[in-house]
Amino acid sequence: MGHDISGYNKAGEEIAYARFSMGNYNATILYRLLDANEFYAGVSGSGRSTTFTTKQIEKGLKAYKEFFRTGDSISEIDLLAMDQKQILKFILNCLATAQKENSVNVYFG
Repeated sequence: MGHDISGYNKAGEEIAYARFSMGNYNATILYRLLDANEFYAGVSGSGRSTTFTTKQIEKGLKAYKEFFRTGDSISEIDLLAMDQKQILKFILNCLATAQKENSVNVYFG
């Protein structure tokens, strides 16, 4: 079990991927940043997908920047630092696709 979150373009190609083990509470950060708590099912995602607009992903990136402020002691925690990078890469890849195609599909497994 775990959280396998994937972003897809309109052609169905995977353009973003984030993986969190079932015990990694940092998965909830990505759900919150995307305002997707309804897809969080505890030890994994709900197995459902949704479509995000460019504006929604931009809002997620803004929330990311506010949540992970430079100089916070949070960055000293290795696991969070690794997950922080994973979360940013996921959001940026989804944003790039949404900007090209006006939306991006995200699966929460």
